[in-house]
Amino acid sequence: MDARKYTYSINGEDFVLETGRMAKQANGSVFAQYAGSAVIATACCSSKVTEGLDFVPLTVEYNEKYYAAGKIPGGFIKRETRPKDKEILVSRLIDRPMRPLFDKAFGREIQVVPTTISSDQVNPPDIYAINAASAAVHISDIPFDGPIAAVRVCHVDGAYVVNPTFEQIARSALEIIVAGTKDGITMVEGGASEVSEELMLGAIETAKKPIADICALIERMRAEIGKPKLPLAPLRVELQKKAAIEAAAKPRLEKALFTKVKQERYGAVAAAIKETAAEFADVLADDVQKKLFDALMEDIQFHALRNAILDRSLRVDGRGLEDIRAITCEVGVLARTHGSALFTRGETQALAVATLGTVFDEQILDDIEGDRRERFMLHYNFPPFSVGETGRLGTGRREIGHGHLARRSLEKVLPTKEQFPYTIRVVSEILESNGSSSMASVCGGSLALMHAGVPLKAPVAGIAMGLITDGARFAVLSDILGDEDHLGDMDFKVAGTEAGITGFQMDIKIAGVSTEIMTKALAQAKRGRLHILKIMNETLPAPSADISVYAPKIVSLKIDTDKIGAIIGPGGKNIKALCEMYSVEINVDDDGSVTVYGKNQKNAYECRDAIKAIVTDPEIGRVYQGTVKRVMDFGAFVEILPGKEGLVHISRLSRQRVASVSDVVKEGQKIPVKLLEIDKLGRLNLSYVDAIEESEGKKGE
Repeated sequence: MDARKYTYSINGEDFVLETGRMAKQANGSVFAQYAGSAVIATACCSSKVTEGLDFVPLTVEYNEKYYAAGKIPGGFIKRETRPKDKEILVSRLIDRPMRPLFDKAFGREIQVVPTTISSDQVNPPDIYAINAASAAVHISDIPFDGPIAAVRVCHVDGAYVVNPTFEQIARSALEIIVAGTKDGITMVEGGASEVSEELMLGAIETAKKPIADICALIERMRAEIGKPKLPLAPLRVELQKKAAIEAAAKPRLEKALFTKVKQERYGAVAAAIKETAAEFADVLADDVQKKLFDALMEDIQFHALRNAILDRSLRVDGRGLEDIRAITCEVGVLARTHGSALFTRGETQALAVATLGTVFDEQILDDIEGDRRERFMLHYNFPPFSVGETGRLGTGRREIGHGHLARRSLEKVLPTKEQFPYTIRVVSEILESNGSSSMASVCGGSLALMHAGVPLKAPVAGIAMGLITDGARFAVLSDILGDEDHLGDMDFKVAGTEAGITGFQMDIKIAGVSTEIMTKALAQAKRGRLHILKIMNETLPAPSADISVYAPKIVSLKIDTDKIGAIIGPGGKNIKALCEMYSVEINVDDDGSVTVYGKNQKNAYECRDAIKAIVTDPEIGRVYQGTVKRVMDFGAFVEILPGKEGLVHISRLSRQRVASVSDVVKEGQKIPVKLLEIDKLGRLNLSYVDAIEESEGKKGE
């Protein structure tokens, strides 16, 4: 096939989708380019077909090559290795809107690999990777009920900007990635600086037209050059005695489903299924029949839960549509940590721990966007015991994604480095989970930070919203359970302060949601968020006045930039000596900002005073407490400030005649001296303040 190009104009620049020139052996491949950023996306499927799969075996592996930005990987190994967090997060952005559009009956493993191969470090390549991946699958022979398209929308200087530059993103009050089909929005993710629900809705509305236009472009590619789709592999057999099994199982499952406690509910559902299976054991001896039986049990639960909500506004735990589960908050639950909180909402519980560190603890990031440091980290752990299961402990894509959402929700309310010069790490340990542990991490993280004495602009809470639809009918659910997420049509997480939204993430399992549904969901989420904040504020209304005694003590000062060399000294001699003398760490920035990190307050302040002395110019007429460094025949050299010595001539050691300097002072002795003058060569001439001078001075006073 000859190379074909398709273009769409964004901000006066062509977004180009090209196929037929690169990676032609893949089932589908698309080279996408915008300005100096370029991505090649490929889609492949296996030749082996597995019938009766109850999931889509899809993997998305977004990756960035260092050469894209003209860089060589840092560290000992000079090649790209394991995926970075950013690559995992972009992989999730691609996976989430695409996965629902693949058919389980296809029965083949699918792998989508978008690779950033050029980066101008002006235009973020991730958004073009999403569109390239969608196009690669849609023109391939892999069945796909797409396409999808995505744009990033920011609110910069009072206006919405589609697919902004890195510089515009940094200045924006709202950053949102929106993905969808021609029929509607299916995914939203982003962060904001306490913006209103109306501003967020405006951003989503702004995204709809370019998404529809890009979908139309990909549809045109499919119509002109797309491959014939491979066949599906649905099971060609039906469940025997299906009507009888359904009649037996339905009342049992409907009763079991509405058991309020999660573990009891799961036990009751399992018992109902087991009882039904035993009744029809003759049918279920065959593996295929067992798969069909399991699918029917899932289908019965799906409709039972949804019908109860739509027809009777009844949820499985007995709550109303807007009811929030019982919440308890505790702070200071751990004795030796810098800040801790235990946040429990129903059967979801997060133990959040805040740790304060120094500038030397900052996270160093090395990627194609350039080397940079982050002073705020949030790490989310989801151990298998939190859902009563066994399994491996580790950090997977779920942990990276949920931690990123919680981090994004909290970072906008953190104080600046100038206001609070600590590196901050929050760890959220999920101890129980039954719905929206990421939002529990936001609530617990906010409390832990405040308990640690971090002066947040405002506390932050989060809530997960759900959706059940049936034609024109719909119901929006507040504070959804795991079952409502699994069997519902939407998972919409919203975090924020009383003033506005700071973080959000929405996944839609249906073709799209209307503006009416989005408006209702956001309004309902706000009411829920304010309810949670009220409970949190009753526990801890303001940040702790003091930080933990176990946290490092930080003292900051500002010096003239031309004095930086004096602090550091030749080969770092001076700064090393200060660190050893006072048991501290010292960081000096190019702008003259000096930060001292001490294990205790006394050492930090003493080191600060020593630094001030180094950078302070000697004052004529001032009396200093100096240290005798050398004793000579003609006088003594005395250090009045670190690195600054002057001479006390023998004639100025006493009012009486002195036969030998050593008769009056000795090396290492501390004596009061007065700075008389600084000569043309910059030498300091001192006078010993003896008892006579002191007494005369007192008489004069």
